[in-house]
Amino acid sequence: MRELWGLFGRTVTTLNTLAGYASGVLIVLCAGILVYEVVVRYLLDWPTDWEIELSIMLLIGATFMSAAFTQASRGHVGIEVLDSVLSPRANRWRFIIGDVLSLAFCAFIAWKSWLFFHEAWSDGKMSNTSWGPQLWPTYLTMALGMSLLSLQLLVQIGDRHLHTHREDEE
Repeated sequence: MRELWGLFGRTVTTLNTLAGYASGVLIVLCAGILVYEVVVRYLLDWPTDWEIELSIMLLIGATFMSAAFTQASRGHVGIEVLDSVLSPRANRWRFIIGDVLSLAFCAFIAWKSWLFFHEAWSDGKMSNTSWGPQLWPTYLTMALGMSLLSLQLLVQIGDRHLHTHREDEE
């Protein structure tokens, strides 16, 4: 069972790492698009209508897709002063309770994002701008990112639980 859990954890970590690097690529693309927009608008005096919206869509994708990668290293905002004030046992419970509450919240957001994605995909929803891109790619990155974050939280909860059992057995 531990081997299967270890394989699951490594798979989730690999997926989150790939999503983190993909987020970096999206940010670089966004920067390139914004530079292009500045050049053509201000230096060449060409009208633009798609660059800002595409940049926003890329940044939404980068934000959601990088969340699990950040969580894997516990890089999100935390209250470090509690680490030194609370006992190790209290800190363990604080992390488990925080992870369980975070998992419940992120799983709910993932579920709703998958519903938004399905609706945008099946109804062909488009943005109400002059460019009018399809909205499903943005909702897909939201749904994938929140699903990966939920899986990462599940792995962290399982690792803490398995680690506690290993200490009890020794």
